Amino acid sequence: MTMCLGCRCPLSTDFQHSSLTKAEVAQEALQLFISAAMRLPSSLLAWALLLCSSPGWAQETAPKEIVKSDYVLQPSDLLHVLVFQEDDLQRDVRISQEYSITLPLIGQVDLKGKTLREAEILIRDLYNKDYLVNPQVTVSVMEYTKTSVNVLGSVGQPGSVVFTPEQPMSLLDAIARAGGFNRLADRKHVSLSRTVNGKVEKYLINADELIQGNTKSSWTLIKDDVIYVPEKLL
Repeated sequence: MTMCLGCRCPLSTDFQHSSLTKAEVAQEALQLFISAAMRLPSSLLAWALLLCSSPGWAQETAPKEIVKSDYVLQPSDLLHVLVFQEDDLQRDVRISQEYSITLPLIGQVDLKGKTLREAEILIRDLYNKDYLVNPQVTVSVMEYTKTSVNVLGSVGQPGSVVFTPEQPMSLLDAIARAGGFNRLADRKHVSLSRTVNGKVEKYLINADELIQGNTKSSWTLIKDDVIYVPEKLL
C-alpha cells in the first residue's frame, strides 16, 4: 500500500495509477494531507496547518529582483572617497569635464567609463601599489550631475527635461514633464533617437501601448535622448 509521506495515510488506488498532471497530483495530495491533519490532536494540527501554508505549496513564483548595473560616473558628479583608517586620505571631490579626480599621494585618477565599483578597485590598486598595504577603499556619489533629454513635437511645452540618474525617467515621464500630449499628437508613432558609442539609433514607439500597460518595457531614458511626437495625419 502506498502511504502519503506527510501523514502516513494510504493514497487511493486511482491516485496511485492515474495519469494526472503534476499540478493535479499535488492538489490531491494536499487535500488528503489536510483531511488527515484535521483528525489530529490540536497540538499536532497547528504544525500541519503551518506545513500546508509553507512557501513550498505556492502556485505562483515570486518575481526575481531586478538588479541594476553599476552607475557609470559622469563629469560634475561629487564623490566621497574613504580609505579605511586613513582619515588624512578622505576627500570629497568633483569629477572634472575630463573625467578625472585628484587624490592625496596618488594624484590624478582617470575615471572615464568607470562604474563606482571599478573606481573603487582602481583607487585601491593605486594606493596599494606604492603607499598602503591592502587598503580598503569606498567610493560613493554624494551628488549626481544633472542630465537632460529633449522632448519635441506635439506636446504642451517642447524642450529640455532635466533629471538626475538616481531618479530614472521613462519616456512617458518625460512627455508628462513636457506638458503631455496635445490634441494633435500621434501617440502611436513616437520616435526616440539615442546616441550609443557615437552612433545614432532610432526607435518607433507606440505610446498608447505604454499607457495601457501592454508592453514590458517602460523605455527608461539616458542622457541626450531625443523624443519626437508627430502630429496625426488628418
